[in-house]
Amino acid sequence: MYQHKQFALFIFVILSWIASFVGLAWYLIGADMPLMVFAAILVLVGFLFHGLTIKVDDSQISWGFGPGVFGDTLQLADIVEAKAVENSFRHGIGLRITHDGWVYTVSGFSAVQLTLKDGSQYRLGTNDQAGLLAALADKISQPEEIEAV
Repeated sequence: MYQHKQFALFIFVILSWIASFVGLAWYLIGADMPLMVFAAILVLVGFLFHGLTIKVDDSQISWGFGPGVFGDTLQLADIVEAKAVENSFRHGIGLRITHDGWVYTVSGFSAVQLTLKDGSQYRLGTNDQAGLLAALADKISQPEEIEAV
């Protein structure tokens, strides 16, 4: 079984920067309700997106942000290819759909792209490409070769 969690350093930096302004406003104007609600939202976002955990067992791969939310699970039998890729700035961070398929990432540009039998693709951001690819190497099905007659 493979399990790896990548922490969201970029998200922490951005949330800390915003929190510094919230703290300054709290100090200058006091704790009013809208400011407390905004601070609570920052804490919630930090909790939900503090990292991305990817798990591979004998039959499936699963991933999720923070405590296991906004993720997905795929059967390894449905995956025909897993390869190392580099995301660009347009892929961003978080969860989104692009022309490359679904993208799940929290920090950095390294990712593993999974291609399914139906042609759909998923990009999972990771700082352990080699470990994830090694965990998937002997467990994914290879596309069937069609022989010319």
